[in-house]
Amino acid sequence: MHDLEPYGRWLYLYDQSQDRLSNFYGLDPPELGYHLLYNHLIHPDWMSMGSETLYFKILYVNESLEFSVIELIGEWNDVIGNDVMWMKRELIDPLLARGIDKFILLGENVLNYHGDEDAYYEEWSEECSQGWVIGMGFRSHILEEWERLGLLRYMYFGDDWTDCMWRTRHPLQLYWAVSARLFPGLEIPNNIPQLR
Repeated sequence: MHDLEPYGRWLYLYDQSQDRLSNFYGLDPPELGYHLLYNHLIHPDWMSMGSETLYFKILYVNESLEFSVIELIGEWNDVIGNDVMWMKRELIDPLLARGIDKFILLGENVLNYHGDEDAYYEEWSEECSQGWVIGMGFRSHILEEWERLGLLRYMYFGDDWTDCMWRTRHPLQLYWAVSARLFPGLEIPNNIPQLR
C-alpha cells in the first residue's frame, strides 16, 4: 500500500501545501513520514484528518467556481472512528469557510464503509445548500450501504458517477461534466482547458 500515491497529474494546477488559504499550507507531506493504516504503511502524500483509518489528499480547489476535488484512501468507519465527523470538522469546514460548497469525493481507494447516524451528512448538506457533494468511483458495496442508510438525501452517488473518467480530464472539464449531469441544459463554456 505504501506505493499507492494520491493522483499527481494535477499537481501543476494545485498543491494544497502551496495554497495560502489552506489549513495545510506549508505542510510538506513527505517530511511528515508514513502513516500506518492498520498494519500497512501508506504513502506520505496522503494526509491525516484525525481518523485512524481514512486519509485524504485535496487534489484541486477552485475559488471562483467554489469546488474542490478530494481523493480518499482507507476505510470509512463512522461506527468506531466517526470518520465523517473528522472529515467534516478538519477537512470540509475549512473549505466551506472559504466559500467552497461543491465537493467531488474520489473513493476508488476506499475499501470499506461502516455507517452510523447521518447527522454530519445532514449538516454538511445544509451548509452547502447552493452546492453539492458527489461520491465518485466508490465500490459497489459502499454505494449499497450508503443507499441503505439514506445518504442519497445528502449527496449524489451511484452508477451515474462511476464512469466520469476523471483521471483523463482537467479538473475544470470534470467540474463542467458533473454540472452538466446535475443540470441538463446548462450552457458549458467553450474554452475549458485540456489536461497536459
